[in-house]
Amino acid sequence: MNKKSKKEQKERRHKKIRAKIHGTEERPRLCVFKSNKHIYAQVINDEKGFTLVSASDLEIKDSKKDKKIDLAQKVGELIAKKAKDKKIDVVLFDRGGFKYHGRVKTLADEARKQGLQF
Repeated sequence: MNKKSKKEQKERRHKKIRAKIHGTEERPRLCVFKSNKHIYAQVINDEKGFTLVSASDLEIKDSKKDKKIDLAQKVGELIAKKAKDKKIDVVLFDRGGFKYHGRVKTLADEARKQGLQF
């Protein structure tokens, strides 16, 4: 039996998600990426092909002291605040092939609490 690696499985999930999701000017895409150390979020207009707003845990001061899940919560709050400043209220959520739990879910929940709709 030919078992696929975790990386191949993630790439497959990501391709399936991106086939269905396309950010527009009225409803851009909120894309999440996480590495082992950091978490990043971007609001992207796919029609024009550029990033409208971005946030990461690298922007947060004293990020070394917090746990990763707390940093994800702060990044969700930060991306929602930045999007609101640019008059973006409604987005499409792109989990980037990651499973919807843990840091990805925390970021999404916090962005919703701050008023971002998806």
